[in-house]
Amino acid sequence: MEKQLDQERVRWEKYEALKACGVEVYPHRYDPTHTVTQVVEAFGPRDKESLESVETVCRVPGRIWAIRSMGKAVFIDLSDGTHRIQVYLKKDGIGDALWEGLKFLDLGDFIGVEGRIFRTRTQELTLLASHYVFLAKCFRPLPEKYHGFKDPESRHRKRYLDLLCNPDVKEVFHTRARLLREMRAFFDGRGFLEVDTPMLHPISGGAAAKPFVTHHNALNMDLYLRVAPELYLKRLIVGGMDRVYEINRNFRNEGISQRHNPEFSMLEFYQAYADYQDLMSVTEELFAHLAGSLDRRTLGADHQTGEIQSQGEIQSQFDYDPWKLNYNGHVISLKPPFRRLSIPEGIREYAPGHPDPNDTTGLIALLKPLGPLPDPPSPALVRMAAFEAFAEEHLIQPVFVTHFSREVSPLAKEGEDGLAHRFELYIGGMEIANAYCELADPRLQRERFAEQVKGREGRLVDEDYIEALEHGLPPTAGEGIGVDRLAMLFTGRTSIREVLLFPLLKPRDS
Repeated sequence: MEKQLDQERVRWEKYEALKACGVEVYPHRYDPTHTVTQVVEAFGPRDKESLESVETVCRVPGRIWAIRSMGKAVFIDLSDGTHRIQVYLKKDGIGDALWEGLKFLDLGDFIGVEGRIFRTRTQELTLLASHYVFLAKCFRPLPEKYHGFKDPESRHRKRYLDLLCNPDVKEVFHTRARLLREMRAFFDGRGFLEVDTPMLHPISGGAAAKPFVTHHNALNMDLYLRVAPELYLKRLIVGGMDRVYEINRNFRNEGISQRHNPEFSMLEFYQAYADYQDLMSVTEELFAHLAGSLDRRTLGADHQTGEIQSQGEIQSQFDYDPWKLNYNGHVISLKPPFRRLSIPEGIREYAPGHPDPNDTTGLIALLKPLGPLPDPPSPALVRMAAFEAFAEEHLIQPVFVTHFSREVSPLAKEGEDGLAHRFELYIGGMEIANAYCELADPRLQRERFAEQVKGREGRLVDEDYIEALEHGLPPTAGEGIGVDRLAMLFTGRTSIREVLLFPLLKPRDS
């Protein structure tokens, strides 16, 4: 720590010396002709003779990653966060004043360099500088090159350093951005309209999910951060928008885990005149589109260390196939059709002893050693708990789980057998999507809402939504897909923190 403080002190002294010399360390702007990446892409394929035949002068900004002094020459590695290029500075090439200024440069500083592109005798692409300017001073030393920046806690707290020091981490978030772009392209191409619904709700919804509460001063009213956009999106179906979707941020005041963060992203879409079986087909088509659109040959992760794997390591596990994902030690195929599995079938297949899913007493005996039982321990809730406890972790390949009870599906239509017209999609042992046929009967919906809020302090029935249903909701199916978990799958990451730029963390003690 003392060593770092000494380095910071020296850097501040250099900054004061530059100011005393009249150097503008923080200019308002810089006019580049190329980024470092553009230099590498434009001139990297060209040989030495080609570069010398047409002299190209570039103005390139970047961050200093290495400085090597060799008498009357200095070599600098300049980076834009994606690529690096070597800069060659000679005393007789930049003049005495700029040469003296080099002693004020530190690793991490931003500079802008002007010069021509050439190749050295070792064929390294290099910018021969004729001029440079300061763009910003770095006062804190960057993490050491050889030790790296690997501690997960530090990486998540200081994502800016994680992005600087671990270039493959940036690719995770580029993949996430491409994922969102392709999801939008898929739904836009099928006649869906992207919409925005409120994040601040006057009534706490979301069934059992605990909301965050805030207060609006001007209206003197409490508001609740959105748990889900569902009821607003279905209002739009009532209003004649037959196909809508929203990529939204939701907030749930609950626990944090490898798969849960209090704020998270969801895609929700609703289609009039469709049922949940139709949405199974839409979901398979969506995953086929994503698998075909995202080239993942250069991205994967070791499921034990979390380290990004190289292309060669991934190729050693399987020949590249756009249908396949490498996730948590498993090769997962997204090729349709996906398997269908009922909850009773899952219990019979995966629970110890292959019990009868209708034997509530037997299931309770299996669940007791695992922790608290459902309250109340009704047959439907016990059956659901047994499925989650014994089957979920085994659902690695894509599977649509069906045969949910009405008791755990308060917003879904049900069939004559009393089961909800609903499915959940599982991949990699975790729930990725939830879909059902939307309940349209306003009287029945009010009864279900009343059941939900019974005994829950502060919870109210959303009478405005009931009124919307009274104007008529056509046959509609809706689905929610977890964007963060989808990003985990497509980047091979097993922790949700790895696909969130700034996950919520407990504050460190001052």
